[in-house]
Parts: sequence; C-alpha cells; structure tokens
Amino acid sequence: MEDAYARSVSEVLDFFEVDSTKGLTDTQVSQHARLYGKNVLPEEERTPFWKLVFKQFDDLLVKILIAAAVVSFVLALINGETGLTAFLEPSVILLILAANAAVGVITETNAEKALEELRAYQADIATVLRNGCFSILPATELVPGDVVEVSVGSKIPADMRMIEMLSDQLRVDQAILTGESSSVEKDLESTMATNAVYQDKTNILFSGTVVVAGRARAVVIGVGANTAMGNIRDSMMQTDDEVTPLKKKLDEFGTFLAKVIAGICVLVWIVNIGHFRDPSHGGFLRGAIHYFKIAVALAVAAIPEGLPAVVTTCLALGTKRMARLNAIVRSLPSVETLGCTTVICSDKTGTLTTNMMSVSKICVVNSVQHGPAVAEFGVSGTTYAPEGFIFDSSGIQLEFPAQLPCLLHIAMCSALCNESLLQYNPDKGNYEKIGESTEVALRVLAEKVGLPGFDSMPSALNMLSKHERASYCNHYWENQFKKVSVLEFSRDRKMMSVLCSHKQMEIMFSKGAPESVISRCTNILCNSDGSTVPLTATLRTELESRFHSFAGKETLRCLALALKIMPNGQQILSIDDEKDLTFIGLVGMLDPPREEVRNAMLSCMTAGIRVIVVTGDNKSTAESVCRKIGAFDHLVDFVGCSYTAAEFEELPAMQQTVALRRMALFTRVEPSHKRMLVEALQNQNEVVAMTGDGVNDAPALKKADIGIAMGSGTAVAKSASDMVLADDNFATIVAAVAEGRAIYNNTKQFIRYMISSNIGEVVCIFVAAVLGIPDTLAPVQLLWVNLVTDGLPATAIGFNKQDSDVMKAKPRKVGEAVVTGWLFFRYLVIGAYVGLATVAGFIWWFVYAETGPKLLYAELMNFDTCSTRETTYPCSIFEDRHPSTVSMTVLVVVEMFNALNNLSENQSLLVIPPWSNLWLVASIILTMLLHILVLYVPPLSTLFSVTPLSWAEWTVILYLSFPVIIIDEVLKFFSRNSYGIRFNFRFRRFDALPKKELRDK
Repeated sequence: MEDAYARSVSEVLDFFEVDSTKGLTDTQVSQHARLYGKNVLPEEERTPFWKLVFKQFDDLLVKILIAAAVVSFVLALINGETGLTAFLEPSVILLILAANAAVGVITETNAEKALEELRAYQADIATVLRNGCFSILPATELVPGDVVEVSVGSKIPADMRMIEMLSDQLRVDQAILTGESSSVEKDLESTMATNAVYQDKTNILFSGTVVVAGRARAVVIGVGANTAMGNIRDSMMQTDDEVTPLKKKLDEFGTFLAKVIAGICVLVWIVNIGHFRDPSHGGFLRGAIHYFKIAVALAVAAIPEGLPAVVTTCLALGTKRMARLNAIVRSLPSVETLGCTTVICSDKTGTLTTNMMSVSKICVVNSVQHGPAVAEFGVSGTTYAPEGFIFDSSGIQLEFPAQLPCLLHIAMCSALCNESLLQYNPDKGNYEKIGESTEVALRVLAEKVGLPGFDSMPSALNMLSKHERASYCNHYWENQFKKVSVLEFSRDRKMMSVLCSHKQMEIMFSKGAPESVISRCTNILCNSDGSTVPLTATLRTELESRFHSFAGKETLRCLALALKIMPNGQQILSIDDEKDLTFIGLVGMLDPPREEVRNAMLSCMTAGIRVIVVTGDNKSTAESVCRKIGAFDHLVDFVGCSYTAAEFEELPAMQQTVALRRMALFTRVEPSHKRMLVEALQNQNEVVAMTGDGVNDAPALKKADIGIAMGSGTAVAKSASDMVLADDNFATIVAAVAEGRAIYNNTKQFIRYMISSNIGEVVCIFVAAVLGIPDTLAPVQLLWVNLVTDGLPATAIGFNKQDSDVMKAKPRKVGEAVVTGWLFFRYLVIGAYVGLATVAGFIWWFVYAETGPKLLYAELMNFDTCSTRETTYPCSIFEDRHPSTVSMTVLVVVEMFNALNNLSENQSLLVIPPWSNLWLVASIILTMLLHILVLYVPPLSTLFSVTPLSWAEWTVILYLSFPVIIIDEVLKFFSRNSYGIRFNFRFRRFDALPKKELRDK
C-alpha cells in the first residue's frame, strides 16, 4: 500500500481487512503471504567466480600478451628447445597476468558486500497480534495487515502505519534513512503533503529504524522488497560502478596500442618475406617462423607489461599518504579520480557540521530597573567536550559564570531536568552522548558554567581526568538535589518537569518549547541580583521577540528553562503544577559548522571545484548553516541556488539543466534524490564525489565517480564507498583532492616514461629487421628490461614532490589524454633515439670494437648468407653474446638517463635536480646493480644470454646513452617557449590516446 501515509487509520485497516483489536486470522496470514511474499530482502544473483576471472582477461593488451606467450611456447616446442630459457618468457607473462586478475577478482567481490550488510538492519523478531493474542514471532513471518506493537529499543521489522499511541509520544531514530541525527516524532494523523518525503510521513514507521521513546501499535503496510530498505537495495542493484577517468584513458591507450602493435608486427613480417629463403634459416617455412618470432618479440617489446603493476604501486603509495590525512581509500583507482573531481556533493550533518548539538546563545532577564532588560551571552565550543567559555554581549569572557544567578540556575536545571548522559570514550578519544542530542547539549552547558563558591574552580576542573570531567558538575548538582518525581515530555504540553528535594525544600525545574514555558510563567529571575520579580507584558513581549530572533533569523533550536518552589513534602507532580513558573532563561542550540570547513570550501572554489550541500533538513535551517560556514558569501541570496527535492522535480527538463549548473544547496532529499542528482551531474560531464554515512546514501555512493563514506557511518555506506573519512571532516576531502591531483601528475610522468622506453624497444627491433642485421635483443632480454629496468624507476617517479600550486589549477578534463600532440612528438624523438642508440651499440661491436671481429658493414648486413660463401671470419661470430649484451646495456643505461628526464614535464634538470627525488636516484642505483649482477654472475648471464663487458665497452655505452639528456633538455626548452606551443597547435589533432565519448549512458 503505497499511499498509506495519506489515508486515515480506518481506511488502512479496511484495506487489509483487519480488526485492530484481534489482528489477522491464520487464514488471512496465509492469503497475504501468498499475495505479498515474505518479509525478507531477496538475495541478489551472484556473478559466478569463473565469470569474474574471465572478465579480468577481457582486455586487448592482455589478449595480445597471452597470444604472445602462447606463440613463444609453441615456437619453442617446434624448435625443440628445452630447459628454463625456452619457457621463461611465457611463464613470466602468464604470472603477471594471473596476479593482476587476482587483484581484480578481490575488488569485485568486495563490491558485493554492501548488499549483504544491508540485511543487518532488518529486525529479527516482532510482537504481533494474531487471532486476538499477542505473540513474539520471527520478523520474516510478518505479512501486510499484521498488527505489531513497538516500544523503546525496538527495531522496526517492516514498513508500518501507526494506528494507536500507547504513550504520550513516540520518537524514532531515522538516521539510517535520512542522515539527520535528531529523532522524529510520530503521530496518527494522515499527511496531505504532495511529493511527501520520509520526513513528511510522520505516521509511518520505516523498517530498520529504531524507537527511542514511547510505545505504539501499527499495521504492516509493506514487507521485504516493498519497504524503504527494499527500495535502497533495489537502487543499489541497479547501480553500476563507474569506470575511473584514468582507467578509461588506459583502456583507450590499450586499444590504440594494440592496433599499432598489430600493424607493426605484420609490417615487420611482410618486409622480411624476401629473407625467408635465406640458407641460414634452413628453408622457407623455418624462415617464416624465424621472422614470426621477431614479430612476437616486437609485441612483447611494445606492450608495457609492468604498467598495471606500476600504476597499482603508485596508487597504493598515494593511499598511504592519504591515510595519514584520515582518508582511508578502499578502491585504489579512486585515488586518481579525486584529481579530476569537479563537483563535491556533501552531506551537511556530520560532514560540514559536527553532528553534535551545542548551546551557542543564552538569553536572560538582567534587571527590570536598570539598563537593557534582557541580556545575551555567547557560548564557545562546538562538540560534546566540556571545553568552552561563556562571553557577555560585548564579547568579554566571563571568568566565573556560576556567580551570576541566572547562569547558575540554568546549569542546575540543565543537569537535573535531563535524562541523557555524557561520557568519555577512551578507545575513540572523544566524548559521546547517550540519549537525545538536545539534552546532552544542556549537560555540556552545565559543565561550561561550572560550580559556585570556589574561585579556583575553572583551573581545578582542568586537573580532573577526562572520564571524571565529562559530568563532574552534573554529578555535583545531582548529589545536591534528590529527584523525587518526573513529569515526562508530552506533545500536548511540549515540556518536561522534574521535582527535586534540597535541604527540606522542594523545587520543580522545567524545560520545554519557549512558547509553552513562557506562557506558564508569572515571574522572572533577575541576573543582576538574583531577585524574583513579576513578569510584565512588556518583558513577555521582549522575551518572545528574542525567541523568534533565535529560532527564525539564527535558526537555533530553542528551549526555555524555568523553576518553581513547591510546598514542603510534595512527592508527586501533576500537569496542574506546571503554572505560575519563574522564568530562568532561554537557550539556543545548533549543530555547529566545523571550524576548518570555511577555508576548505574556499580552497575548493580556488581549485575550480563546486560544492553542493545535500541534506534531509528543511530549507531555512540548511541555508542558515551554509551562511554560517561562510562559503556562500559570494551569493547575494539563495534564489536559483537552493532547491528542495520537490521543487527541483517540478521544474521542466531544460530548467533542471540550468538549475544544476547553479545549485549550491539541495534540501529535503531522500535516497532516490541523491542518486538522481549524481546521474544528472554526470550527464553534464561532471566528475562527482558524493559523501554520505547512512544506509540511505549507499546507492548514491555507489553511483558517484567517487563515493566518500564517514568513519562514523554505517557498514553499508562504507562498503558501497571508494573512500572513508576517519574524522568525518570535509576539510579532509579537500586535502585528499590535492593528493589525488599530485598522484595523477606522477602517474602521467611514469606512463610517459614507459611509453618512450617502449617506443625505443620497438624502434630497436624494427630497425634491425629492416636493415637485415642479426637480432639485437633476445625476447628474454626484452622481458628483463621491461619488468625490472622499466618498473623500478617508473615506480620511483611516483614519489615526485607535489607542486606548490596543485590546488590553484582547474580540474583537468575527463577526456584529457595522457600523451598528446607536441608531447607525443617529444617522446617519439626520445624513443627513436633510445632505439637507434641500442642498434648503434650492436653495430659498433661488430664493426669498430677492439675485441670484435671488425667486419665491413656490408658483411654484417649479409650475415645470413655467411655459410654459403667464403669469408675471412667464422660464421659462429654471429652467435657471440657480446653484441646483444652491449645493446641490452645501452638500452638499460639510456632508460636510466631518460628516467631523470621525467622528474618534471617541462623543467630543466638544472632547476629540479636528481636529488629532489632520492627514491628515483636509489631505484636507478638498484637497477644498475641488478643489471651488473645479471652480467657478471654466471647462472644469470647464461639464463639471459649475456656476457661480462670490458671498461672500453662501458665507456662507449655511456657515450651512446648520455645524449638522451641533452635531447630532452632541448625539447623542454622549446616546450617552455612559444615554439613548443605553436608546434603543439599544429599537432593538436593528433592524440596518442584517442578521444571518444567517455560516458555511455
């Protein structure tokens, strides 16, 4: 029954044909069970494990690598090769792919946990009326039409319509649905609001919420998937995880690279068709297989096998740094997504505010004879910690507040007319509430006022342990006054009273809604001298004016406090006693903004990131909080920037699009509205970060480009998110965005480094094949270079320092390619030099080296006909391991110099020297030590087909390698000047990572 909130009690009961005094019969239960189903959230279909595994290999680069590994394995078998050397390359490739697949499977398995944890919020049992008798049944057996009784502490087992109130009031904590900390008062009246949201449906009890006060009966109107919790589950099931911008660019790069690799491999094979019949191959077929092996080696050289591992490592390093900022990253790719975030949709309660009610204003009557009759005091401190001061209207701190009569009696009333507790949690290191937020705020106020009679009391209180300090003053008043009777809060009176006994004197303390309390007051307590004087009409008007100012303009939640001297010996309170009260004071409290939020939001604006505050609170309260934050000072008013969910939905499609571009505040929202907001922003090509803490936030967190859960939030929200804020603080998000931008810049640098290095390897093999000289590098040598010499420096580039102006730049566009135009030309030049230097080292050994054969260049080009003609040298020299060792070492050393080029995209090494990143220097040293180990340790040198080199050979290697620094310095110079910019303009259409529509909606 979807509109039960708009129907009367009798209409709902008639719909389900149930008698509220007897409940359903067994026959009706069976009928309703068949009609409406069970009260359980249906289990979602799990993706089979084998499908998850195969999904990880659904990538072009991965498929090419697998094909290369299989071909290498088959060719080794055809050639009759045996031992470790033959199968090393395919084995290493397959091991890398298996490791990457394992990480992917684990990530996807974790994503399904959010749906499982949703079931933890379902009630286990329910007190049900059936066949005229109450019984306790499993909540899963409930059917629509069942009459259920709930009381304090009960978890609501299904969506239910209130039918009977069994206490003065019923209050329910709906935080898991609305995100708002205050409990909601429920009633029996039907709601006529159009587009009613959860907060408007005051006669409905929602499944998973908890009763915090009162007792009532209700009739079940929805079970299982047809409940508020079921709607959230459905929304989460319909939400697909968004692919991160970096993943999209890497996927595009993979597709582009795959096409290029396939083309070059085919080209190399075709170019060498004329050499298939060369005698050295032993026949046309063997010649075709030989050059096919070269094509496979080319594929292995072109594909950066280490790229996934290096990206993962760099992101993991970022997560460590972010953990120190209190941002716990659950999904590695989300670290990078933060860098291009354009909109942050932030919860108000708990993120921008402390989620701790705090008294900020006090109003008392000072004197009826002198000066202004009414005085105001300010209270500092924004948390439940009993730390803060009281200031007079001119801003001067009161040294001993408890010496002022009204403040002293306010502290008494706050401590005694109170049923909540304040305690210190040593595990979390903070003060916590037990009970209603407003009452705990009064307890904290009592601690801030302090105790009378001791001049040294403020300093004495500071000497207490935190556990003792939590309620020291409250306990003092509770020991001084013995509670005799309590008159509970009711909806009719809107106040609460407590009768206390103190030294043979009975006093009643009252607190409640100002309009109720002030109307019952006939006297006032004066703060100047402690006298009690009659409450005049003028004073009453003045107090009501202050109350409306607190509640209206400042949107404070107000309570009035009063007392009354009762007859000696009275033991019971009645409603009739709540008259002729003496007014003590008026307190205004709020959920205060976090102090650091203002600067954090200003940082967002500087960085080009828009903030939209999203809350279930009402519009006026939310606008007031936003003004207090100060981040919306640039807005003259909120017209066109502030919308309730209902107002936004009523706008035509075109106006919604315009409204989204200006929106700064979105109020009275439900889970579906948050998800709708994320989708609408994404349709405008915004990269959206969404914060949340409740079960209600899970669908939006999952849908957003990056979902950010609060550390104090629900397990469901955390499981659906990409990142968790340990301190629930908006400022932490801004720090994380800066870190995300820095990580992307470093990621971009090492991707460029690996691309230029791999271009060098491709050029090396391609040039050797075109020139017709022997293979410069064996496949196993290429694999060593790709995995070790590429991987270590690339990872170290991730430690490049964060730019000082990282938060002054606008967010990068999602479609921005990693390597484009002029930049691609630069790395093509570098790559070409790397490849040519490698081939030059190979040719040098044969033609010029003192220890080499000193062949004519023509002899080297005709090496494959050596066995068919007379030569002055043995044909076995072409099997010598020296030339390929020189080539491999040139490739390694030139790539180390190239790594230094990547300390900065455009800055010279004279400006940013190598020691600015000591990790990179260390990785280069370690890489060279590993390479020397391979050259000079016999088992390894045999495995990699290399041999030790002489000092003369090392000298030539350095001469061939160092110019890569000079070439890149020249290219950087052009980049810093207009030549590079003009060149970039001419090349603007060329993109190494082709652009395409990024969002497939």
